[in-house]
Amino acid sequence: MHREKLLRRIRALTWVFIIGLVLSGATALPLKSELDALARVIKPEQALSDSGAPGPAWAVWLSKVHAAVASTRAAYPFLFYGTDWLAFGHFVIALAFIGALRDPVRNSWLFDFGLLACALVIPYALLAGAVRGIPFWWRLIDCSFGLFGAIPIWLCRRWTAELQLK
Repeated sequence: MHREKLLRRIRALTWVFIIGLVLSGATALPLKSELDALARVIKPEQALSDSGAPGPAWAVWLSKVHAAVASTRAAYPFLFYGTDWLAFGHFVIALAFIGALRDPVRNSWLFDFGLLACALVIPYALLAGAVRGIPFWWRLIDCSFGLFGAIPIWLCRRWTAELQLK
């Protein structure tokens, strides 16, 4: 009975991870329309205070990103092919975790792989973000994907190890 309960938990959290990867990848595809929608909600004028001075850092940054994506898309739409491949990478990694759904014990290596990938998000976001001039607070948001992704994978790994002992 305990074995079935662990398998259900592992499969449920593996699905959470798979869905997170797919959603994360899918958001890389419609960048311009996502930023257009965000700009309509946030309003570019929030990037400036009433006195004309720069507004909150997040509003200034999003306004800058929105303008950059719009002008880049207009002049060089082929550059967004890179984000198409970013999305594809997320989809393929998610597909690999189907093996963990089928047989988590035999494919327990996927949880080690997932934990390593989640851990590597943090130095990659911090270093690559610094090189590209991404604000530190935004890099912390990117790091959170590794942290939050690691939680279900760590639990799956732990429960799978428990199953292997039985």
